[in-house]
Amino acid sequence: MKPIQTSSAPAAIGPYSQATEQQGWVYCSGQVGLDPKSGALVAGGIEAETRRALENLREVLAQAGLCFHDIVKTTIFLADLGDFDVVNRIYGEHFSAPYPARSTVQAAALPRNARVEIEAIAMKRA
Repeated sequence: MKPIQTSSAPAAIGPYSQATEQQGWVYCSGQVGLDPKSGALVAGGIEAETRRALENLREVLAQAGLCFHDIVKTTIFLADLGDFDVVNRIYGEHFSAPYPARSTVQAAALPRNARVEIEAIAMKRA
């Protein structure tokens, strides 16, 4: 297993890697809307947090030599499922067909009091 780390995304806040690679598969840890420089949650509510979480995910993927097109599965965790429409709209701005599989669930709480967390599984193509 090869760890993937980049300073262009927030550092892990626990004993885990931003992503790991195993046999061409890249497993990205959940990204929340933390600014990678300050380590603070971005201001602006669910929209700003979603955009930042996706940018953080993009940076982790880039470190592995991948992009959103390489994602095969995402999971979105929301502190409030009422934010689904906003998150779904922003998510749709970052992906195109064929879309990855996806699950969206409401969580009782997220790290750093975030409103959204997004994780992904991507595959390196030959």
